[in-house]
Amino acid sequence: MRHGIEETNLRPHSTPNHTQIGKKMKVTTTVLSLTQASDIVDAALSKARALGLRPLTITVLDLGGHPVVVKREDGSGILRPQIAHAKAWGCLGTGAGGAAGARHATRDPAFFAALAAISEGRIASSRGGVLIRDAAGSLLGSIGVSGDRPENDEACAVAGVESVDLVADAG
Repeated sequence: MRHGIEETNLRPHSTPNHTQIGKKMKVTTTVLSLTQASDIVDAALSKARALGLRPLTITVLDLGGHPVVVKREDGSGILRPQIAHAKAWGCLGTGAGGAAGARHATRDPAFFAALAAISEGRIASSRGGVLIRDAAGSLLGSIGVSGDRPENDEACAVAGVESVDLVADAG
């Protein structure tokens, strides 16, 4: 892959046949850039300061669940980076925003206890985790915010994502 363009010998989601083999197609893929991720975090922190919230920690993850940007404000608790990561990672793992996960966890706590065990404790089913999508609905990554009340964490996450003209899927 080079500059967001992947060359392949087959059409995406197709099986090979004699007319496709050897033909080159260009498939455009969208990725979340470091600049976008940094801008998302900075906008989310600005929203928190405008609302007068407690100190936050914010993590943006790529599609593989790897951190792209992590920022921890002065005075944010020592577990906040892990909580923010777990909120974001849980969204990627379940394919749903944190609000949906929180509702589901309330209805079916045994299922989410099993998810926590399966994921080795890496999932936090709480508001403040938001999927990041492009305008076409393609998943780019996720953001996790921790430090204040869950609804405030979520509001900051959404503000950050929307500040770079991407779509926040809070569930």
